[in-house]
Amino acid sequence: MPLLSEDKISHLSHVILGAVKKSMAVKLIGDETLALREIKRVLASELAQEEAVDRAVRTRLASYARPIVEGSQEWDILYRKTFEEENRKRLHP
Repeated sequence: MPLLSEDKISHLSHVILGAVKKSMAVKLIGDETLALREIKRVLASELAQEEAVDRAVRTRLASYARPIVEGSQEWDILYRKTFEEENRKRLHP
């Protein structure tokens, strides 16, 4: 299940583009449509990466010999720790 719908990604992309256009630190050169398309591509890529990490973490936690109840404090701590480890592995293979 995607973390954000296409409509939400589109909305965020427009918000980001608006912020970039207002920023004194950045000057947008070129076609805004291309910039918007690139923002959407990056957002979608990052969300896909996060979904892949989430699936890997859930699979790993489900493989433990002793079941851990999702939503418990123990599960939350292990999920967070494992999520960070998995992210590090994917960023620096």
